Amino acid sequence: MSRSQAHARAHLWGALSVAAASILWGTTGTAATFAPAVGPLAIGAVAMGLGGLLQALYAARHIALQSGNLRERWRLVSLGAAAVAVYPLAFYSSMHLSGVAVGTVISIGSAPVAAALIERFADGKPLSRQWILGALLGVGGAALLSFASHAPAGSRGADSWTSTAGILLGLLAGSAYALYSWAAHRLTGPGITPRAAMGSIFGLGGLLLMPVLAMTGAPLLGSWRSIGVGAYMAAVPMFAGYLLFGWGLARVGASTATSISLLETVVAAVLAVLVVGEKLPALGWLGAVVVLAGLSILTPQRVRQPARGRPAPTPRAAPTRSAGVLPPCAAGQHGGAQQQAGAQPQQQNP
Repeated sequence: MSRSQAHARAHLWGALSVAAASILWGTTGTAATFAPAVGPLAIGAVAMGLGGLLQALYAARHIALQSGNLRERWRLVSLGAAAVAVYPLAFYSSMHLSGVAVGTVISIGSAPVAAALIERFADGKPLSRQWILGALLGVGGAALLSFASHAPAGSRGADSWTSTAGILLGLLAGSAYALYSWAAHRLTGPGITPRAAMGSIFGLGGLLLMPVLAMTGAPLLGSWRSIGVGAYMAAVPMFAGYLLFGWGLARVGASTATSISLLETVVAAVLAVLVVGEKLPALGWLGAVVVLAGLSILTPQRVRQPARGRPAPTPRAAPTRSAGVLPPCAAGQHGGAQQQAGAQPQQQNP
């Protein structure tokens, strides 16, 4: 097998890994409905709180070895941790108020736009035309999904206000999503491995969520089903999902990973219809198709060919950043596959 074929094969497996992570993330809203007595704040706190602590435990050795460098960049660690704590509270509250499909679509669909703005103003990175086209399709499809299920026939004004509040919380969640991804991406570098960066940010964010869990989490112990839901949320989408995403991110780059992760919105919408019983009209299904069309535009270019004739990057190339291409979850965590900062393939700037 030639080097280019091996590189393409690694990209393919990386893309499949990110897709698998996105499918796991898409189950969270539906899983939460199996514990109706548990409020959204408790669900968010147990999912990201315990999941974050598991991430810290997994990365404990790296964090200990690189503690000095992490302390030097404590502001970035704190910023990422604060965003980690805000995200699940806003995300699950959004789904509680506006529905699983709408809450997930708004939260995840708005994250690429928020990521683009953060990198544009914080790092001065330009936006590529390819990314803009794919992002417009992805976010546009997400908007169609949202509008299709936003105002059911016969809904009252109070319900409309509740749904609007859910959408606003979804926008807050999407912004937090992008912010902790940006912080983790910036933190990873010489002296700080991806695992240490993600473990420190998620671990501290998990600690910040513990008081919320203590105040709201009593219903989680009310039944074995609620306990099972909490354990599933922390261990599967919030821990295993992040490991899959990090493994794939090391092979496809942040731009492709961000694009593929929009698949979560489609999975969440389909599960909301098939399992929860939410109604999704034809316009909503059209939105799901548009999201997938956006993925088809972005993914092939990134997987099959180097940008503008540049040679394929070597495994030790230093990472670069592209505006608006931040991963929505666990940016830079490469699991056990690559321990050295900068060991991931170089992202190709359009």
